[in-house]
Amino acid sequence: MHSHYIRYKASDIHYLRYGTGSRYIFCFHGYGETADTFSFLYSHLLPGQTLIAIDLPFHGKTDWKEGIGLGSQMLAAIMEEISGTNHPPYILIGYSLGGRIALHYCQDFPERIKKLVLLAPDGLKLNPWYWFATQTRMGSALFSFTVQRPAVLSRILNTGHHLNLVNSSIYKFVRQHLHRKEVRSALYARWMCMRFFRPDLRRVRSLITQHNISIRLLYGAHDRMIRPSRGEKFRKGIESFCTLQVIDSGHGVLDEKNVQVISHLIQS
Repeated sequence: MHSHYIRYKASDIHYLRYGTGSRYIFCFHGYGETADTFSFLYSHLLPGQTLIAIDLPFHGKTDWKEGIGLGSQMLAAIMEEISGTNHPPYILIGYSLGGRIALHYCQDFPERIKKLVLLAPDGLKLNPWYWFATQTRMGSALFSFTVQRPAVLSRILNTGHHLNLVNSSIYKFVRQHLHRKEVRSALYARWMCMRFFRPDLRRVRSLITQHNISIRLLYGAHDRMIRPSRGEKFRKGIESFCTLQVIDSGHGVLDEKNVQVISHLIQS
């Protein structure tokens, strides 16, 4: 495993690289995590493969200076800079938030994708609260306001939970990010930065069949945040391209104890 940086405009993008082959596997981590979460996969690569795990903006060692907004064109430019003359098609691995990023990248650049390995992926169901907070002018203003005034956000969250408008997992997640200003600021920056990644699932399914893209879905049976039923609904009509596996886990399916399962999905 080797740590590297590339310069993208005014930003320094940190990533981890393992292998020297021409077949690239790009990995996108979950919210609040880093590229290192994929480190246990390095020893399971096949000859000729290179695994690249990127620290997303406002995560890890990446120093992001391009404002609050990463788009698929920007991500594609970063990936091309990293891969150099080793051109796609790529295998993409996305965990949770990273799954939504991988899906949208596939939507915009299907010809560059060989396979998607999506681990408890976000993006297969619209979260109305995230959409309101990041996609509307009123919601963005309210989001920014409440980040500076956590008591207001806490009351809104408690009301939504009491009315069963916010599920318990999301309720607990957001409350964990209320207690310190720097944590609230990171939540705002990360959510807003990833707001352009919103895949059109009907279009993605169509492109999967047109470009013969394989998809491997992995879920935890006890995941209360992202349920396997989302994957079952997504794969209807594309079953010959898309498999779904459920394992004895919660949301944290990206774990070394599951390395055999995940590596099989990558190589199968």
